[in-house]
Amino acid sequence: MSPSKEDILNALRNVPLPGGSDPVSRDLVRALAVESGAVRFVLEGAPQSELESARATIEAAVTAVAGVTSLSLVIPAGPPKGMGAPKAPQIGGHPKPQAGPMAVAGVKKVIAVGSGKGGVGKSTVASNLAVSLAREGKSVGLLDADIYGPSQPRMMGVTKRPASPDGTIIHPLQAHGVTVMSIGLMLKEDEAVIWRGPMLMGALQQMLGQVKWDLYGELDVLIIDLPPGTGDIQLSLCQKTKLDGAIIVSTPQDVALLDAKKALDMFRRLNARVLGLIENMSTYVCPQCGHEAHIFGHGGVEAEAQHLSLPFLGALPLELEVRIAGDGGTPIAAGDGAIADSYRQIARNLIATGIL
Repeated sequence: MSPSKEDILNALRNVPLPGGSDPVSRDLVRALAVESGAVRFVLEGAPQSELESARATIEAAVTAVAGVTSLSLVIPAGPPKGMGAPKAPQIGGHPKPQAGPMAVAGVKKVIAVGSGKGGVGKSTVASNLAVSLAREGKSVGLLDADIYGPSQPRMMGVTKRPASPDGTIIHPLQAHGVTVMSIGLMLKEDEAVIWRGPMLMGALQQMLGQVKWDLYGELDVLIIDLPPGTGDIQLSLCQKTKLDGAIIVSTPQDVALLDAKKALDMFRRLNARVLGLIENMSTYVCPQCGHEAHIFGHGGVEAEAQHLSLPFLGALPLELEVRIAGDGGTPIAAGDGAIADSYRQIARNLIATGIL
């Protein structure tokens, strides 16, 4: 029987570190994944020498857990001595020429999450899908490509400015088992990005090519949260990056579906595979009386998926808890309950397509 993540964390709680306490209590465990007995995780946040001195003890504790068949433990190196504090990476500038679509280093699959219009919950779906895939044992990255309105730092609960060992390579952050990067992490929370198209395209190219996405281990999938619409970012992504597919998020409302169809047409013209559609805000259940209402309509996205012979990945409810969780920096999918299960089912449906 394969061990669970909690089994591994319990084993790590029993490993004392030279600096005191244990890896779990000191919040040093990153990107923990357990799949068919194979365990992998990253330890960081303490001096490298301290973690390396405890490596043998940590490895022995984890491999002693029943059902563990292999272990991959990564302890990232710190900056070389004498280098001083890491330089602050800079984002912005015109894109550099490249021959054609390029793969993202350290990433097996790249999936975009898009919508035809704003306000349909695309970013909420992207963050919760990323967390759900991580809970399904996948190594996941999340890139916030909505440069004018980055929301993933707040939704994922990350605020630290990304470091750079040389002023070029950018080290992403980790939250809820997901590797995260957003231009919002490079700015003050209320600071606006006032750029023309070429600057946007250059920033996207930097975040795809200069971020060390495999800092915590190779990623099974990078989820890209696109801005709404069919503009510069979408065009640049499809033309400059080897994209494995796109997911369209829409409410069942007719106006939203009209714009969603435009996003579908855009991906078709750019030869990007559409992996499926998600209906968000599909239903609302009154917490007081239990009455179910379809505020934005119901079933329109599923009907459109059937009409276009595309996979329907699932429907998500309109729930206050989702908004509260996102504002609080802990996506609802990171917990348990019916709503978290809805997102996990979509993750499983996506995995069932064979793309992951």
